[in-house]
Amino acid sequence: MTKVQGTAKHVLIIGGILLTLFLLWYFSSILAYVLIAAIISSIGRPVVRFLQKIKIYHFHFSDGTCAMITIILFWCFFISFFNFLIPLIGSEFKEFSNIDMSNVITEIEIPVKKVMDFFGIHDNSINTYDIWGLLKEWLATHSVFSNLTDTFSTIAGAVGKVLIGFFSVSFISFFFLRDEKMFKNGILLLTPQKYEERVARILISIGTLLKRYFIGLFFEVLMVGILITAGMSILGVGFHHAVIIGLLCGLFNIIPYLGPWMGAIVALLIGVAINLHSDFMSVTFPLMGGMVLVVAIVQIIDNVLFQPLIYSSSVKAHPLEIFLVIIIAGTLAGIGGMIIAIPVYTILRVVAREFLNNLKIVKALTKNLG
Repeated sequence: MTKVQGTAKHVLIIGGILLTLFLLWYFSSILAYVLIAAIISSIGRPVVRFLQKIKIYHFHFSDGTCAMITIILFWCFFISFFNFLIPLIGSEFKEFSNIDMSNVITEIEIPVKKVMDFFGIHDNSINTYDIWGLLKEWLATHSVFSNLTDTFSTIAGAVGKVLIGFFSVSFISFFFLRDEKMFKNGILLLTPQKYEERVARILISIGTLLKRYFIGLFFEVLMVGILITAGMSILGVGFHHAVIIGLLCGLFNIIPYLGPWMGAIVALLIGVAINLHSDFMSVTFPLMGGMVLVVAIVQIIDNVLFQPLIYSSSVKAHPLEIFLVIIIAGTLAGIGGMIIAIPVYTILRVVAREFLNNLKIVKALTKNLG
């Protein structure tokens, strides 16, 4: 009977785990709102504490007022950011929408053929020029700029979802900011009593490490964007275009390893587009070389200075360890997996330290967590 009860217990545990995983998947969007709100409330907590200390005679801000002011400050930041960003992107799209991609291909066709001739690539070998003609036709008919109507329709649909998410996160964040222990108490409420102390330590460690990581990541994006903008301005790209390139390169940099290459490709496309009617070999080609050099220099600075401070210091992990985690996450879940790899890995390390610390590999991976 004892053996049967033991088997039944294990079946119930496995069933409970599977049910929990299914519910997490089914309500993944709501879970994402809660987690983002938890991160925002963690970042905004110092602001709330500062406001709580303000006292004018016998007047002081209530917890709800402090939370609301903090949320409003977040709103102001994001609204100001997008108010600055959207006109720039709109004017950039408007400029690109007037570009005939067949003319772009024609402009660079001659220098490309010269390069092909230099390396001995001729028609009688692999019929390269016919391939080039097909590529020219495909780009002219499938250009993203020739389908701006469909693009904006897709964007409009996405904006609706973003607004719902924005206000959902804001609403949840308000209550997390008003009651500092709400998120923690909610997790502990679902935790068996004998594990409450461990889970409480896990939440504290995760909160500290992830707050450092996201703050560091924000400053990394900001500094990469500023450096790229400055470099492109020095090259003579024009401040308007330089800001767009810097912003996109900074945002793409969130994607480990692949992001800088994606940013460089966007920069080169913009460089070619804004110099469409200039001589390719004397103007456009040197500009493209300079743009690649700027991106490369900023990437070196990022790899040597910014990333060690963010990845190694904030989450207390070895750079090689981080590299392997990102590669594995990218293989399993693509670019999205690469973006969330470090936060998820940090959470798993903290949980493993509390519950699996008797394993040698866990001791080795978590020894720097403190």
